[in-house]
Amino acid sequence: MCRVLLMCLMFSSCLEGLPLSDRSRMPVFTFFLVSYVFIMVANVGNIVLILSERSLHQPLYLLLCNLSINDIIGGTHIIPRLLSDMLRSPSERIISYPECVTQAFVTHVFATASHTVLMIMAFDRYVAICDPLRYSSIMSRKMLLKLMAFAWGVAIVLVSVLIGLSVRLTRCRALITNPYCDNASLFKLSCESTLINNIYGLLFTVLLLSASIGAMLLTYSRITMVCLSGRSSSLNRRALQTCSTHLLVYLLLLLSGVLVIVLHRFPQLAHYRKMAAILLFTVPGSVNPIIYGVQSREIRKSSKSHGFCHKKSITLITLTP
Repeated sequence: MCRVLLMCLMFSSCLEGLPLSDRSRMPVFTFFLVSYVFIMVANVGNIVLILSERSLHQPLYLLLCNLSINDIIGGTHIIPRLLSDMLRSPSERIISYPECVTQAFVTHVFATASHTVLMIMAFDRYVAICDPLRYSSIMSRKMLLKLMAFAWGVAIVLVSVLIGLSVRLTRCRALITNPYCDNASLFKLSCESTLINNIYGLLFTVLLLSASIGAMLLTYSRITMVCLSGRSSSLNRRALQTCSTHLLVYLLLLLSGVLVIVLHRFPQLAHYRKMAAILLFTVPGSVNPIIYGVQSREIRKSSKSHGFCHKKSITLITLTP
């Protein structure tokens, strides 16, 4: 252990990684590798399908592209490094400080943008169901670009301040007791007072969760009232179908994040917290494209259309002399 810490102090920092036995290392490695491949294939497939199909050039599906891009970023900046660390000994899991800061920044941008993008998607559903006659004028291309810029801009600005407060601290430790770098990993490397970091981090978390939960409660309570008072059963059924998809994705993200926060309060469950922290980057990114692909009639129709055209083109090429 002393040798590991000495090497970390010489080369910057060491990641503690996941506490895996020799017997469980390869099954866990295979699980995360398959999850990462699926995240990339499913989300890239969703993006390509939406951008290539003109009928899907609607605010809801363009916002879904932002969600898929965020899931790709979240998985790519964590899982490949995690897979390589699983095959290394503890003394070789060395990470430079700039790389650790970058990883922490992307980690929190991913988590924050997941909430802000889903908040904008809730607003889109609210306008579409509660004010359908003005939907095209309200959710114009200009408004959509402003909303997407807001979702990413808020995440980048708030996280920049969060990470900046940790970078200003001097370091006296080298071991990161986590499978990857986040803001807590950065300021725990310092022996200085982290009171400002804790206050801002708490305000940041409370503001983000309050805004996202409040937006969901407000929009969905209003949507429910409109659906209950409406007379068109088919319209209500379709509205509830699209809303249930979005709500399911949001609840999955919220529960994944809350699980990590709760496990932080129990040091004796550190092993479970580390595994839950990794699942935060794998489960939503794997499940989101499945949920939207299964529930969205337009995406299913476009997928079948593209699949049919692909088979038809192969058949024509085969029959051509």
